[in-house]
Amino acid sequence: MRTLLFLAATFFAVSMAHSQTVEQYESSGYAKHLSKNYAGAIADFTKAIEIDPTRDESYNHRGNAKAKLEDYRGAILDYTKSIEFCPIELISSPYFNRGVAKAKLEDYRGAILDFNKVIESDPPSFTNAATYYHRGLAKLNLGLKDSGCLDLSKAGELGHADAYDTISESCK
Repeated sequence: MRTLLFLAATFFAVSMAHSQTVEQYESSGYAKHLSKNYAGAIADFTKAIEIDPTRDESYNHRGNAKAKLEDYRGAILDYTKSIEFCPIELISSPYFNRGVAKAKLEDYRGAILDFNKVIESDPPSFTNAATYYHRGLAKLNLGLKDSGCLDLSKAGELGHADAYDTISESCK
């Protein structure tokens, strides 16, 4: 019996020494993402989610890795979970990411709704330049030329590098 207890205690101590925290899995996943090891990043973010299933950052980052692998449906599911758990002041990132993924799937109306949420929650800024740009593209894809061109113009005013080129190509 003592041997069994000793083995169990040893196993528990060794497993605890090798277990990682959510932050360690997220850090490892982020590093893998940066090195373009998206499958490895997804695995690490999944482990972080298994430890803390309410961690919005893990879902958002896993969604980004899935988007890089063109798994837009999977990315949208992760961004939606991130939105569910995300503090209000940080909500714009998963909405933006989900909007981009929806646009990739040609769900332009859904993308516009997500981009609207970002614009409503953030004051105009350089970050919002990308939101106006992508919303403008989505509107152009729906045939909403005037409104789309206005968004592209706003993106240009906010500093988006491609906005004016797109205007000259699409808003004649």
